[in-house]
Amino acid sequence: MREQARLGEGPTWDAATGRLIWVDILASRVHTYDPADGRRTVMATEQHVGAAKPRAGGGLVVNLRDGIGLYGPGGSPFSWLVRDPVPGRRGNDAAVAPDGALWAGTMRYDEAPGGGGLTRVAPDGTATEQSGPLGDVAVSNGTGWSPDGRLMYYADSPTRRVDVLDFDGRHARGRRPFVVIEEGAGDPDGLTVDADGCVWVALWNGGAVRRYTPAGRLDLTVELPVPRPTACAFGGPGLRDLYITTARAGQERPHPLAGSVLVLPDAGRGLPGTPFAD
Repeated sequence: MREQARLGEGPTWDAATGRLIWVDILASRVHTYDPADGRRTVMATEQHVGAAKPRAGGGLVVNLRDGIGLYGPGGSPFSWLVRDPVPGRRGNDAAVAPDGALWAGTMRYDEAPGGGGLTRVAPDGTATEQSGPLGDVAVSNGTGWSPDGRLMYYADSPTRRVDVLDFDGRHARGRRPFVVIEEGAGDPDGLTVDADGCVWVALWNGGAVRRYTPAGRLDLTVELPVPRPTACAFGGPGLRDLYITTARAGQERPHPLAGSVLVLPDAGRGLPGTPFAD
């Protein structure tokens, strides 16, 4: 899917509509794509938007610069669920946990160590910062859960690690390394977990998406024509197609496909997503 997104991110399959949702963070745009007929839509947001996820009742929950917002079906009305502006900080990647809560990441625009975080946002707006179990965070990125919901995977990109935590349905504890990305291979960005429990992670500046087994063993590398893939998610019929968002930002001569959404047909088998339970 040809696009020129400055910072494409957060692909999410919306099973209720049969569409892919993704964002262009720096352009403040939420995109949808219907692979059945090729139809696309674009919705502008008033702030940089790090992630957009479907709501159980229709519409979207969005991770904006100043907090978490809600859009109704069709894009209106808009309301704040959690408003917590911090100068120099914005929302980044986010994911919906098996219980329907949103785990929303943040980062500073200058990517300063300790300037980011991860917050669990319940449907009633209760926000619980995860600074205790996570420690310092710089660029909060990929978050996902194992098929049985007992493990949470998490990437703080500058660490060059994907970490794993024990998950009890509401709390994540015991952060420890799951995989370490070797020097020069890029930084871990967005991730997704498939039905076999394998973790797929996009490598920013690495030009690839990797799949790791539940034991942390690398068993597949998908080389891409662009250097900055940002995230990946399964969608389409049977959740078998892997969609990969990419970025043009920060490149003097970007590849013609930079900023597009790439698709790897019949790549595996994804897990059904959970909408935000409002």
